[in-house]
Amino acid sequence: MTTTDMHPTATTTSALDVQLATLTTEAFRPELAEIDRLSTHEIARLMNSEDNTVPAAVTEKLPHIAAAIDAAAERMARGGRLIYAGAGTAGRLGVLDASECPPTFNTDPSEVVGLIAGGPAAMVTAVEGAEDSKDLAAADLDKLDLNANDTVIGISASGRTPYAIGAVEYARAQGSLTIGLSCNADSALAAAAEHGLEIVTGPELLTGSTRLKAGTAQKLVLNMISTITMIRLGKTYGNLMVDVRASNEKLRARSRRIVSLATGASDREIEAALAATDGEVKNAILIILGEVDGHTAATLLHESNGHLRAALAAVHPR
Repeated sequence: MTTTDMHPTATTTSALDVQLATLTTEAFRPELAEIDRLSTHEIARLMNSEDNTVPAAVTEKLPHIAAAIDAAAERMARGGRLIYAGAGTAGRLGVLDASECPPTFNTDPSEVVGLIAGGPAAMVTAVEGAEDSKDLAAADLDKLDLNANDTVIGISASGRTPYAIGAVEYARAQGSLTIGLSCNADSALAAAAEHGLEIVTGPELLTGSTRLKAGTAQKLVLNMISTITMIRLGKTYGNLMVDVRASNEKLRARSRRIVSLATGASDREIEAALAATDGEVKNAILIILGEVDGHTAATLLHESNGHLRAALAAVHPR
């Protein structure tokens, strides 16, 4: 038996070891080699200091982030979807951001979608080998029937995860807009996407633990992408979430508060407007500020593609 027969994965493992060693996110920090001997307060101070560097890394890429958001919002305005694809922590962050859009912006669950390598079970349990398959990403996206109005965002701290790269490559071949979000410079993911967003956060406190600074950076960027896209789509009025879905008592209370902040109306007026619109905040605001009935409010918002300011301008042109 040859050495190769005894260790069939030796060559592959060695190549991967070499590749990981070149990644900033995987770099070893000798000055932290005895972190486990520090006090809890000292470790917490170190972590906090490390986290403080993340916003600056995001700031450096704001022009690129803004360009990607504008491109995505333009396609969503034409009926496209926002689709995140990643493995492990990156995949979970995408699923998290997607799952928060329906209650926050009243989007349909099909409008912002989070895909994670290995499927829903991978949210809580690692699915071995799932992240290594480009074909798995293509298969997951194939089920969604991509089109040119869709935007697919591959997420990978290393920028080398085959699942994320495969998602971007497949989406681009279908004519969809592609964004690659990573935390290493000159990444394969950024090269594969039309918009490469490389937020370089540096070596982690714990070597290779990219759920830390890299994960924080990814969360910040995903917050920007979804939130600003929704602002561009008219899902807000100023800084008020006027498309919030009142699915529980807390959100019903928030709905009443939003209408109050936007209109300054009395509790009685607010309750009447919300009742007339079946709880739709945006419509209720238009009823009060535009002095129209529920049917007219719905018509005006439909004609303005859901933009409250445009609907109000149609009622009270300057």
